[in-house]
Amino acid sequence: MAGPVPATEQMPSRLNMVVTMVAPMIPFAFLWLFKPLLPSWAIVPPKSCLGGCGTIEGLIPFVDWVNAGIQFLRSYEIFGLFTFRDITRSIARGIDVPLDFTEALLYKGFGAVGPMPWVMIVGLMIVFGLYLRGWRLALLGGGTFFYLSLFSLRGIWELSMKTLSAIAVSVPLAAIIGLLIGIAAAKRQRIAMVVAPMLNILQSLPHFSYLIIVAIFFGVGAKAGVIATVIFAFPPMTRLTMLGLREISSEVREAGIMAGCTRWQMLYKVEIPSARSALMLGVNQVIMQCLAMVVIASFIGQPGLGHDLLTRLQNLRLGQAFEIGVAVVLIAVTLDRFSQALVEKEPERIKDGPLWVRHPYLCAIALIIVGSIGLASLTEAAVQLPKEYTVSISSYLDAMIKFITTSLFTPLGILRDFLLVYVFMPTKATFQSMPWVAVMTLIGCVGWKLGRWKLALTVMAFVFFIAASGYWVRAVITLYMVFVALCICAAIGIPLGIWAAKKDRRTKFVLGLCDTFQTFPSFIYLLPAVMLFQISDVSAIFAIVVYATIPITRYTIFGLRNVPSQIVEAALTSGCTERQMLWKVRMPMAFPEMLLGLNQTLMFALFMVMIAGFIGTVDLSQEIFRALSFNDGGKGLVIGLCVSLIGLTADRLLVEWSNQQKKRLGFAN
Repeated sequence: MAGPVPATEQMPSRLNMVVTMVAPMIPFAFLWLFKPLLPSWAIVPPKSCLGGCGTIEGLIPFVDWVNAGIQFLRSYEIFGLFTFRDITRSIARGIDVPLDFTEALLYKGFGAVGPMPWVMIVGLMIVFGLYLRGWRLALLGGGTFFYLSLFSLRGIWELSMKTLSAIAVSVPLAAIIGLLIGIAAAKRQRIAMVVAPMLNILQSLPHFSYLIIVAIFFGVGAKAGVIATVIFAFPPMTRLTMLGLREISSEVREAGIMAGCTRWQMLYKVEIPSARSALMLGVNQVIMQCLAMVVIASFIGQPGLGHDLLTRLQNLRLGQAFEIGVAVVLIAVTLDRFSQALVEKEPERIKDGPLWVRHPYLCAIALIIVGSIGLASLTEAAVQLPKEYTVSISSYLDAMIKFITTSLFTPLGILRDFLLVYVFMPTKATFQSMPWVAVMTLIGCVGWKLGRWKLALTVMAFVFFIAASGYWVRAVITLYMVFVALCICAAIGIPLGIWAAKKDRRTKFVLGLCDTFQTFPSFIYLLPAVMLFQISDVSAIFAIVVYATIPITRYTIFGLRNVPSQIVEAALTSGCTERQMLWKVRMPMAFPEMLLGLNQTLMFALFMVMIAGFIGTVDLSQEIFRALSFNDGGKGLVIGLCVSLIGLTADRLLVEWSNQQKKRLGFAN
């Protein structure tokens, strides 16, 4: 690996950079300027989605092909005995077994034996928090479940327990599946070659594409929600398992071989313990993904907080939605902090002495369980607070929201109208005026410039699929929203990252904010958007920006703070001022990381665009909601692939650009 050298010696000249960036635009601009001379099929693909998008075949009938495949799987009998759908329904019935247990444990009860009392859950969370990290985590865990119990006038406690019962089943299943696939992929290169593209597609598909296919093959209800959640949540566990096992040092493996370990002993006694940090980080990611998906799975009948939150949003009962949203956020933050603490927890030496000295937390848990059961036998209020003891502040929240929106109605209305008329609508019209062949040519030229023919043909095939699917016009609207949001995110995130990277205290504060905002389930961001800007493109883009600014901020900080010290020292020795240090040394060196941050921001924006369709955006998200309403698996999957391919196109180009910049700077082979 080549050692890094001063950026001024490695970065291409400004003229070369300008030529590099402008050259791929020339064929695109030519085709756009001479659009009147192009045939109509080269401007908008035939059978493209222009109006209601009722029955769309597309230039190539992908939807019909997928629906035919789904129908075949539903009706074809394997060996004349059972269909693929029979297998999936059997799996769904199998999910009912652990799901029934967790539901009984948390809110239904076991016949004569009731569910876990709320005082028991609060007490256990306090003890668990003390064991993992200390009183602050104990306060967070106990306070969260006390809130769920106290603010349960509208049934938040039971809704929360329904959500947690689904998470308690989906997290272990997703973690085990991800672990097994990750181990297989880490051990066998051929399996890894199959798994890698599968993970790319699964992680870039919109949530709702999962829901439609799951509803067709597994039915609806809590079990279908768990299955959709598992499918959505296992990819990060698989990736981190592969990463953790591959990064084990050769010395550790050699020590296991010298100790006489068999293949299985090497895996379970050497490799998995050595990859513990990566695996536990994977579990943390699985937990957060499961919580996000459980909320969205309410569209296929998953009971819990998500279903109630969506209902309140649809009816614009923002005060009640905010109250439920706080519950979702508290659960998300609590699960995230507890799982992070579990990752960082190191084994402790057992003290000498009696049982309560050797195992104080186990003794405390036993006392809480016995005391809670005794208290529950004396009063029902210990099991679940009666309605007269619970509170709700939704009416006050409604009044506050009304006051805020009334007070800010004029300035926010002026801002919304200005953005719509002078920024968003002209940008949207510009994107809609681009011929699809010009866009495909531009993407191909950029791909060729970065990675020659292989990358160029790959990204052009992605664009062609979108054009041929019949949803080009909707895809362009989606692209416009992502582009506008991406520009705003960069305008906010990069300066914020520069400011935060200058001092440790700022870095810690901003990264803490990023961690907190990243734990919030996506639908939460719709609340302030609708409250401030009503239902419009402005509210959708506002929600996207709030959600998607996190990665570019985080990567900017990381890039600026990880510039090699010898380069910084060389710049200081040469007499660079602070401003020169930033713009001529740190920013060029951080540029590859910032590109990766931009890539992640784009992925976050695409994800949030699909969520924003819930408040009425006219793009691919609206079509995927229609497909979900009519249970149209072919349409949902094809639209999901269109969204996925937009993300994969940007991912391929930005990652390749970042890799090339790293090579120029001497950070890669």
